[in-house]
Amino acid sequence: MDLASIVGLVLATMLVLAGMFQQGNLMMFFDPASILIVFGGTLGGIILSYSFKQLKNAMVSMKIAFSGQSNEAGDIISILVSFAEKARREGLLALEEEVYELDDDFLKKGVQLIVDGTDPQLVKSIMETELNFIEERHSVNKGVFDTGAELSPAFGMIGTLIGLIGMLAGLDDPSSLGAGMSVALITTLYGSLMANVFFIPIGAKLKVKSKQEILSKEVMIEGILSIQAGENPRIVEEKLKAFLSPSSRSGLNSENEGGGMNAAG
Repeated sequence: MDLASIVGLVLATMLVLAGMFQQGNLMMFFDPASILIVFGGTLGGIILSYSFKQLKNAMVSMKIAFSGQSNEAGDIISILVSFAEKARREGLLALEEEVYELDDDFLKKGVQLIVDGTDPQLVKSIMETELNFIEERHSVNKGVFDTGAELSPAFGMIGTLIGLIGMLAGLDDPSSLGAGMSVALITTLYGSLMANVFFIPIGAKLKVKSKQEILSKEVMIEGILSIQAGENPRIVEEKLKAFLSPSSRSGLNSENEGGGMNAAG
């Protein structure tokens, strides 16, 4: 589990509820008509904007925002350097037994391609094409939450207008003014809460996780091509470390020194 996502969502929700409770009565913020306008309108707008398949993929991607699944490029570099050592010592065909141990389908495909003796340019083309489609899918998934962040405040404003119209239409009946004003204000509240507590943070977390995954796959492509070219494992490691920030490189150095990773010359 991604603890930061859980803590952030719970903290934002609890503090907003505590602020509402300080007003004396939590139920004063509950209005069925406002829920129908904002929640129903936002949901309908999102469904109208995307296909059901895209919406299903976006729901699956939401799990990624809360999962602790690691896409650390440093972990990938360690694996690729060990593959480079084995390939240099025993040949590319020796990597075939490693393919079945890999969990990442992208890395598994790349290693299988070089084991099969595929032309290096074709390996690069296949993996870069797949990476482009992964980026496109990530963009669509994030777009669903970005659309929710845009629509929910908009439907809050629509609810405000509906409430004001109802209030003005009932000027002859003072008892109806309160209900109209309630809808006008609470819809704005609901729209802002949906955007700022849910849609915007989830979209931002998906963007961060997508960047991490894309970086790790770029490292995989470079590493696989270097292994296929028969480069020295030390060179492979240095090339791949260029993808990392200085702090991440120092962490990788510590791991390698501790793990006694030996690069064959």
